[in-house]
Amino acid sequence: MHLTLVGARALRPEGWSEAPLGLADGLLTDETPGRVLDLTGYWLLPGIVDVHGDGFERHLAPRRGALSSLEDGLAMAAAELAVNGITTALLAQFFSWEGGMRGPDFAEAMFAAHARLAPGQPVDLRLQLRLELGMAEHFPRAAALIRRHDIRYVVLNDHLPHAALLKGKRPPRLTGQALKSGRSPEAHLALLQRLHDETYGKPGPARDFIAAHPHVLFGSHDDQGAAERAHWSALGAAVSEFPETLEAAEEARRRGEPVVLGAPNVVRGGSHAGKVSAADLVGRGLCTALASDYHYPAPRQAALKLAAEIGMERAWALVSSGPAAMLGLTDRGELRAGKRADLVVLDPATGRVAATFAAGRLAWLGPELAGVVLG
Repeated sequence: MHLTLVGARALRPEGWSEAPLGLADGLLTDETPGRVLDLTGYWLLPGIVDVHGDGFERHLAPRRGALSSLEDGLAMAAAELAVNGITTALLAQFFSWEGGMRGPDFAEAMFAAHARLAPGQPVDLRLQLRLELGMAEHFPRAAALIRRHDIRYVVLNDHLPHAALLKGKRPPRLTGQALKSGRSPEAHLALLQRLHDETYGKPGPARDFIAAHPHVLFGSHDDQGAAERAHWSALGAAVSEFPETLEAAEEARRRGEPVVLGAPNVVRGGSHAGKVSAADLVGRGLCTALASDYHYPAPRQAALKLAAEIGMERAWALVSSGPAAMLGLTDRGELRAGKRADLVVLDPATGRVAATFAAGRLAWLGPELAGVVLG
């Protein structure tokens, strides 16, 4: 598709510009090729790069236990991503003892469906593996997935209820977790206790796993303080994903490491779990990337909300150039000639996406621009 977009305000690396922006052979250009589209009144923004999102789960299993075609579900997720201006998305899939949609069997099935579907989608659908530390005995299986599907970003989680198990107490929400995993509460508790005994205070398996995958970017999840961030950094997990305290984020920044925050936290005005405010960390300069987490509209909404405080250039960078650089994706994240033609046509009056282009392909077209594009 060869197009020239005129009339709009484009957020380029050097600031706002009203110069025409060309799309040719999937790349941005300063030339004026093909059809001319008059987008007067709209903004052109770099496509959103979402480094962590699990909102796709709603499309894969709209009701518990009701799994339709995983490929159809991923296609619907891709459509939702495009509607919200996300042109590169890392689908955060669990590999966990929790079972069900978070278990290894589902991860393998989902990744296989992704391999069949993703190449034909305009939105660049990528994979993130959320690997539970309690799955150490299954690490070879996880390593096989990383090799087979060329996974470049792995986040290490530890959702075992260690505090309760150390005290010999019944963990909270045990019965609900057991039912979701297909186990009896007794069997589920026995599993939790065994995994706790095998992994608590034993970093060796995680260190070895990280060392065995030097081409993979590793992160930790929900760092609770500076000491925990330093621990993960020493193991080789450089990214602090959703730190729960100011101290953890400050420690990551002191080490020159990326900090990923949840965009829904910004939109809500605070953490739903009572943790540190993402907006506060952004204001302190302690954020590399804002991620959708569980809600795909959130990166766009958060950036627009933050723009009133820190300016549109800085705010939008948190959902475009910042995350792209973190992932080593030097071919996107900016409206610069030679970069991938990933861009969002935004209506500044409503804050909603009117059109999304991904690698120069039309991924979403809203009714307000249908006449301009199709006419």
